[in-house]
Amino acid sequence: VQLQASGGGLVQAGGSLRLSCAASERIFSNAAMAWFRQAPGKEREFVVAVRWNGASTRYADSVKGRFTISRDNAKNTAYLQMNTLKPEDTAVYFCATRPSWTTNYYQPYEYNLWGQGTQVTVSS
Repeated sequence: VQLQASGGGLVQAGGSLRLSCAASERIFSNAAMAWFRQAPGKEREFVVAVRWNGASTRYADSVKGRFTISRDNAKNTAYLQMNTLKPEDTAVYFCATRPSWTTNYYQPYEYNLWGQGTQVTVSS
């Protein structure tokens, strides 16, 4: 399975972007799909994770109420709708997946498959 992330770009503060993460093969219902981000000089940071069957969704406090993850099972694609963007949201965004849900969903090392990353830049 391969993941292809897309949708990044340059946006002004307060604007919106939608990221996509397309899987090359079917994602199993109990799999975890997550978005992480990494700003220059910083560690990779958890953003959101979802169990593919929709039973569980977890957001980082920093994005709660502004970001929304959704899934299109038919297209094997996850979306990250990002609203009310702030300059501190600037980072490379990565999608990642693992075969089953984990209580450590916020830890990058739990994920065995990663997309290539897409740059999001929010200007002030």
